Amino acid sequence: MTGTLYGLGLGPGDPELLTLKAHRLISGAQVIAYPAPDTGESFARSIAAAFIPDTAREIPIVIPMRSERFPAQEVYDSAAEEIAAALEQGQDVVVLCEGDPFFYGSFMYLYARLAERFPTEVVPGVSSLGAVTAAAGRPLIARDEVLTVLPATLPEAELEAQIRKSNAVAIMKIGRHLAKVRALLEGLGLAERAVFVSHASLPEQNVRPLREAPETAPYFSMIILPGRDAHV
Repeated sequence: MTGTLYGLGLGPGDPELLTLKAHRLISGAQVIAYPAPDTGESFARSIAAAFIPDTAREIPIVIPMRSERFPAQEVYDSAAEEIAAALEQGQDVVVLCEGDPFFYGSFMYLYARLAERFPTEVVPGVSSLGAVTAAAGRPLIARDEVLTVLPATLPEAELEAQIRKSNAVAIMKIGRHLAKVRALLEGLGLAERAVFVSHASLPEQNVRPLREAPETAPYFSMIILPGRDAHV
């Protein structure tokens, strides 16, 4: 009998935002896998660190921090093979994923490789979008408004077209694209409604109007443009 693969949402960073189910599965894990950079510590592991058993075997999924297109298929191919070997031995494998596994989550690439072969359960987590709106203290949508979630990596013309037809917008993956997004929103006359948030739920959380945002943004940052009906 094979083990079960668990894709576990950890939430945005604050360990207290783990679900009870995530805490239970981590605390009893035999094997734990998680994404990790090629330098520095794994953010996913750091969220769950206090709950990982000393006896658990760990499988870091090392993803080079480069500007080239990712996911790097060979990284996930290799990780899937190692995880599959543990599952075939009857061991459950818990895969840690920042935020929610299926909301821009890296677990989806392992799911595509393993879910048809092994029992698999996806455990949702608090998404970065929920954490950002809570940090900003701003409702995002109300009534019949429609929310559009956009990656800042899109070409400027496509970003503009999507924003123009949207009631409310969340722009993710800001990082090195902050200047492009800021200039675009200013040109559309929307900058005054926009809120910049970085490191939501973490001690270094930074919330401010877009006009007061820093010149550079970390990867874990987002710009939200609340709908006009969403207000407090």
